[in-house]
Amino acid sequence: MTNPAERLVDLLDLEQIEVNIFRGRSPQESLQRVFGGQVAGQALVAAGRTTEGDRPVHSLHAYFLRPGRPGVPIVYQVERVRDGRSFTTRRVTAVQQGRTIFNLTASFHKPEEGPFEHQLPPAREVPDPESLPTVAEEVRTHLGALPEQLERMARRQPFDIRYVDRLRWSAEEVKDAEPRSAVWMRAVGPLGDDPLVHTCALTYASDMTLLDAVRLPVEPLWGPRNFDMASLDHAMWFHRPFRADEWFLYDQESPIATGGRGLARGRIYDAQGRLLVSVVQEGLFRPL
Repeated sequence: MTNPAERLVDLLDLEQIEVNIFRGRSPQESLQRVFGGQVAGQALVAAGRTTEGDRPVHSLHAYFLRPGRPGVPIVYQVERVRDGRSFTTRRVTAVQQGRTIFNLTASFHKPEEGPFEHQLPPAREVPDPESLPTVAEEVRTHLGALPEQLERMARRQPFDIRYVDRLRWSAEEVKDAEPRSAVWMRAVGPLGDDPLVHTCALTYASDMTLLDAVRLPVEPLWGPRNFDMASLDHAMWFHRPFRADEWFLYDQESPIATGGRGLARGRIYDAQGRLLVSVVQEGLFRPL
């Protein structure tokens, strides 16, 4: 299986090993820890598999408790907290080698018509995604060639990511930069027609660039790093149906960074400017 989008769908296809217990693969990667978006996406799959499937996810709240080890399977234990007339609640605990590494609470809501609607529009006008270079193209332009490790990562990347603002490469370029970032994203191939897969794939993607907004004022997003960072918690609210294999705009900002922690929040819009998902995350930042 060579298509990264197909590999993502396969990664999210958990093995059920007992009632309310699922096992997920954790690919052997060069990273020090399992990617947080993978754990969150798999945990949400486990939660969704214990519902009737007629209630979309409307929110999730999660904590990253310990770093996961690449290459070691993760077991997801689901607690059926509540099955109400309109809402379903599930709590998921992710266990690896006998230790809890992550927990998530997800709420599912039966679709209904609301008495009114409103939303904030995107904060600014942005270029069309097709007019922007991919991350790999920007790196090649700056360095002349893509380093071998980045080349391998680019081939495995399940999402096409295009930064609205050009990448900055030096401390001088990021000096006085606002803690804001925006990217266009979409899966690099079709993800099928299961709405839960699209929700979990976007959950995976939501952890990829959100903490960029925290780092922007202090160091370039690409190149040598001066800080180690790790996600501490993650919350999402799903407002409208969507497809993660169609372009979506991830508008991100960081209202505060202090005490070694940075808060980031993001709004995800479709190409027509409809608000799809709201995201909030806090990350830990420590000097290397």
